[in-house]
Amino acid sequence: MGSRRDLIKMTAEEADAFLLEEKTLVCATNGTGGWPHLMPLWFVLRPTGPDGANELWAWTFAKSQKVKNFERDPRATVQVEAGVEYHLLRGVMLECDTEVIHDTDRVLEVGLEVFARYGGNPDGTVEDDVKAMIRKQAEKRVALRFVERRRVSWDHRKLGGTY
Repeated sequence: MGSRRDLIKMTAEEADAFLLEEKTLVCATNGTGGWPHLMPLWFVLRPTGPDGANELWAWTFAKSQKVKNFERDPRATVQVEAGVEYHLLRGVMLECDTEVIHDTDRVLEVGLEVFARYGGNPDGTVEDDVKAMIRKQAEKRVALRFVERRRVSWDHRKLGGTY
């Protein structure tokens, strides 16, 4: 019999399904003065990793504190979690190197994907007036590519209510 840790670990497919279901990740960067800087971000999964694996991407304002932190130290820990009772807790935590992308065309691509996921039409499209707003915002934003180095996941529902 495997360890309890092994019992609750998500497969790659389960983790992707979970990430597609949840809406907000918490991004921890190394802040000034040595304190962790935690911020929520909307995100998308993009099949851009090795062998077509999905990666987390987000966008944010170029002048934000998290971007300043990434410019000093690209390491981040990102976490997505759900559940309020122990037997329902689920989550994925990734230790990542973060690539900050300034190219406006690439930033626009990510911005369009974010808006399609969070505020688009049910079919995943984005209205033209929203696209124009995203284009304008892309000039002030950056895309964040979270390159996974280590993953931890948990799904306490797999324990069947036992602890």
